[in-house]
Amino acid sequence: MDTVNDVMIRLKTDELEKLKASMVRTLIEKKVLHKFRLFKKYFVVGVDGTGVHNFSKRHCEHCLTKTSKNGKVTFFHNVMEAKLLCPNGFSISLATEWVENPEGDFKKQDCERKAFKRLAARLKDLYPRLPICIAADGLYPTKPFFDTCAQNGWPYIVTFKDGNLPSVWEEVDVLLGKSTDNKRTLATTNSKHQVNIELCWINAIDYAGHKVNWIECIEYSRDIESNETQTSRFVHLTNIEITWRNAPEVSQSGRLRWKIENEGFNCQKNHGYNLQHKYSRNSYCATKNYYQCLQIAHLLNQLVELSANFLNLVTGKKSIKHLWKCMIAFLICGFIDADELSLLLRQRCQIRYG
Repeated sequence: MDTVNDVMIRLKTDELEKLKASMVRTLIEKKVLHKFRLFKKYFVVGVDGTGVHNFSKRHCEHCLTKTSKNGKVTFFHNVMEAKLLCPNGFSISLATEWVENPEGDFKKQDCERKAFKRLAARLKDLYPRLPICIAADGLYPTKPFFDTCAQNGWPYIVTFKDGNLPSVWEEVDVLLGKSTDNKRTLATTNSKHQVNIELCWINAIDYAGHKVNWIECIEYSRDIESNETQTSRFVHLTNIEITWRNAPEVSQSGRLRWKIENEGFNCQKNHGYNLQHKYSRNSYCATKNYYQCLQIAHLLNQLVELSANFLNLVTGKKSIKHLWKCMIAFLICGFIDADELSLLLRQRCQIRYG
């Protein structure tokens, strides 16, 4: 691993980013992900930041810092991700931008909102013609965010919390009672739950030179066995005009944002990838390269784990973790016939995703 670390220290940080992007472009060109597009056109891309490392001493000149009430200073590194999100569980890294302080003196630390502007520029540079729809959390409904999306021609669906943008909420309160054709109700039932969904929306609300559209989804989920009902509420802002026909898909696409936290960051932190492990304590360049390797590994594993053939094997006590251990054991101890492998490589196959 010392040799690996020497490579990571010397490797330019944009080389692995380009490799990752070329892999994603191949998936898009092969139309592997086309069935998951919004309105059969837009790829839903979630943007969010997460903490990667914490240090008691300064790791490098780019460290972010925070001071506790008792005066203790903590140094840390955060990272911003743009991930392609799909309903079946895909959370694929498209582009990465580190939240980092510049060298030398500065007045304010870097933050997630500032990093989003750089991430948007990187995303546009890597995928200039890719039709994407940005999904983001309640930190992002701001004029700079709307400006960036407008400049790049991106639709967006962003979480809208109570109290954010008071002028928008005031207009929603006024218009909500005057509109009559802005509601839709849906009902679905499966083996465990009966779900009733109430949708309500308002279009063309003025905010800082932008027209934003407001949509609210209230979901009532009743457990068939216990008869207990759980209520959930989701509110979003979007620049997509909302209609009776597209309201359910717009709301559901906005809720996909959770996958960047669950299938994305949470999986990488707690399910074997060790995202928060300090793979390099001395080199910031190596830290970035190890992180990119982790994103590429997660991409490859998802392509296997979410395939129909693999999911058919996950039955009974055969968990994904168990199957990976079996594969590793075979790679260590098993015998691979070169002629048989060559024959398999010449055969064409198709991998399907649900």
